[in-house]
Amino acid sequence: MWPRRWRGLTPCSRTAKGRGVTAEGILSFLYDVSLWAIPVVVAITFHEAAHGWVADRLGDDTARRLGRVTFNPLRHIDRFGTIVLPALLLISPVPFVFGYAKPVPVNFARLRRPKRDMVWVALAGPGTNMVLALGSVWLLRFVHFLPQPVADWSALTLAASVLINVILAVFNMLPLPPLDGGRVAVGLLPKALAVPLARVERWGILIVIGAMFVLPVIGDLLGLNLRVFVVLVWAPSVVVMGGIASLAGVDEDLLFGLIAFLMGHG
Repeated sequence: MWPRRWRGLTPCSRTAKGRGVTAEGILSFLYDVSLWAIPVVVAITFHEAAHGWVADRLGDDTARRLGRVTFNPLRHIDRFGTIVLPALLLISPVPFVFGYAKPVPVNFARLRRPKRDMVWVALAGPGTNMVLALGSVWLLRFVHFLPQPVADWSALTLAASVLINVILAVFNMLPLPPLDGGRVAVGLLPKALAVPLARVERWGILIVIGAMFVLPVIGDLLGLNLRVFVVLVWAPSVVVMGGIASLAGVDEDLLFGLIAFLMGHG
């Protein structure tokens, strides 16, 4: 059903084909939405709920009191990050859909051992995404039991789940506050290094946006390759996806074939 060999898989492999406002274009768009919507919502909902649950277990009940330790996506939705951003990416040449939810509030001072427990709270989100990715790969082993149209849709949706969850985990583990990896680094580093890194948090998101989106534009103008996302997120994500495919006993070529088809669809 799917090509067995896919070489040179890069995030630029999807191209915008410019759907017109036709019945075929509308159906194609709705099909794309159906492939991405569930994986995006599940990935970001479970990610945030995991932060809140671990924080609650370690002494801070802030998230639980605010109703954020739940798998109800409506409690975690950020109107831009969960709805607008994925929709914009879906109709753009970007090869995958990405999103985020409202961060779960955690009062680190209320944790029983703040410096240590901050690490576990931070790891809970990306760790949950890796579990979801592994589960999605494992389920690929059984889609051939389904009727053909359902099997095709299920395989692509599971591949989207793998892609989204792995990218979300890898991206969040970048060692820059307020990303989860930054909080892990602050919790593990000695005070002399942790304090200066923690102070970066107020500028962290601006640094991430600049590195991921502004630098590539500047690089294109200067004729330089400044696509930081490819080096820091995409390349490690490809390695991780290959590893979890092997761990789940799924043909790596099958997974990457589905992802390549998914990224080129639309």
